[in-house]
This record gives sequence, structure tokens and C-alpha cells, in this order.
Amino acid sequence: MSYYSKHLFMCTNDREDGSNCCQRSNAREMRKYMKNKCKDLGIHNAGQVRINSGGCMGRCGQGPVLVIYPEGIWYTFKNEADLDEIIAQHLVNGNVVKRLQLPS
Repeated sequence: MSYYSKHLFMCTNDREDGSNCCQRSNAREMRKYMKNKCKDLGIHNAGQVRINSGGCMGRCGQGPVLVIYPEGIWYTFKNEADLDEIIAQHLVNGNVVKRLQLPS
């Protein structure tokens, strides 16, 4: 068994040249929101969920993006409501949120 049941990486890359990147959509603030929400729910612990920042994941045109392992499910999101849905459906209930899922 791995140390975490789900390991989530959110791209928080900020391109200095001003080109498209996840941070243009407030990715760092969205990561902080998601991490705090998971802590409040009591699921951000060893054996459960871990949320980390990631550098550029190469999907800038589809961003902001996050990926959840071990499933390798990629998501895009627009706002906190989208993140709430990913938390409730995927992280808590184990269901993929098809409307936010990106091709692997």
C-alpha cells in the first residue's frame, strides 16, 4: 500500500514571458483552497489524500490542470465549485468527474 491513497498534483507554474500558464488562472490560490478544504474534511493525511504543487505539466492550453494518482486522471477547473466537485466526487467517493476530465 502506498503512503497516500490519492496523490494530487496541481500545476502552479507561472511563465515569466506572460504566455499562457496555469497561474494566470490563480492556480496557487486554487491549490491552497483545495488543500484547506481537504484538511477541513479530514482527508488530507497519511493513508488518505496529499495535494502538492507541480511545475509545468505541458498542458498550458487546457489549464489550469491537476492530475490525481494512482489513477492518472487529469482535470481542468474554472473555480472553487469545480474543485468542490472533484473533492466530493473523486477524492471522497471515488467517481471520476467526466465533465472536468481531460484526456490522459
